[in-house]
Amino acid sequence: MTSDTGTGTAAFAGTNIEKIPGYVLLARLGKRVLRPGGRELTRDVLGGLNITSADHVVEFAPGLGATAQLIFQSRPAGYVGVERDEQAAAAFNARIVDSRYRCIVSSAQNSDLGDGSANVVMGEAMLSMQSDDNKKRIIEEAYRILRPGGRYGIHELCLKPADLDTEIQDQVRGDLSRAIRVGARPLTSPAWRALLEEAGFEICHESTVPQRLLEPSRLIQDEGPLRAAKVVCNVLRSPKARKRIITMRKTFRRHADHLAAIGIVAVKPLPESWS
Repeated sequence: MTSDTGTGTAAFAGTNIEKIPGYVLLARLGKRVLRPGGRELTRDVLGGLNITSADHVVEFAPGLGATAQLIFQSRPAGYVGVERDEQAAAAFNARIVDSRYRCIVSSAQNSDLGDGSANVVMGEAMLSMQSDDNKKRIIEEAYRILRPGGRYGIHELCLKPADLDTEIQDQVRGDLSRAIRVGARPLTSPAWRALLEEAGFEICHESTVPQRLLEPSRLIQDEGPLRAAKVVCNVLRSPKARKRIITMRKTFRRHADHLAAIGIVAVKPLPESWS
């Protein structure tokens, strides 16, 4: 359930490469896995969610559908992708062959889905780019649409160590935002946990991996040798894109000691009367 979004110089016709968000640039270069911890951490979070054929799953911002493919392997009873980009949602729906699965055009802050309509909610690489208020709204929306006992999985950028000085946190966020052309506001692991707990969730699983999105070994691991070679060729064919990629990678490497990817699975507690 994947397709190229356009590769090489043709993908940038009429585009200001210097200003488009980093994830859009990478997708147009042919990269399919755009999560900070790669497939490794996505699979870890999905393992914690333990999706079964009885579950109804909601995925916030499914994007190119790389994680949806993994979710579909568990053959859940239902799946709804919540995608704010109308074209992306249409492309997603065009590739779905199971009538139980669909993608709607809506926002993670207000999905229009019913209360308690899901057993599982998954969201990746989106909260890190939101303001503090929007982070809370998205997490609260996940809580609302989950049934008691439902699981919420996130996969995000993380600042380290846990007690990282606030001045350094601000510097890392600023450098990231300038490099990827999107407001980047990652949190430390205690801050991520606190946000989830404030919304009413209980943390049941947490793991971290190095943030190596643009490192050659991670590119091959996530995309496979042939796709990785194709992405590299597309980067080399576009000098402006190459400059952006180099800038992003230098920024990631400069702050490697303070950047990681975090995966958390949290549970919406059962009412006391049920226990």
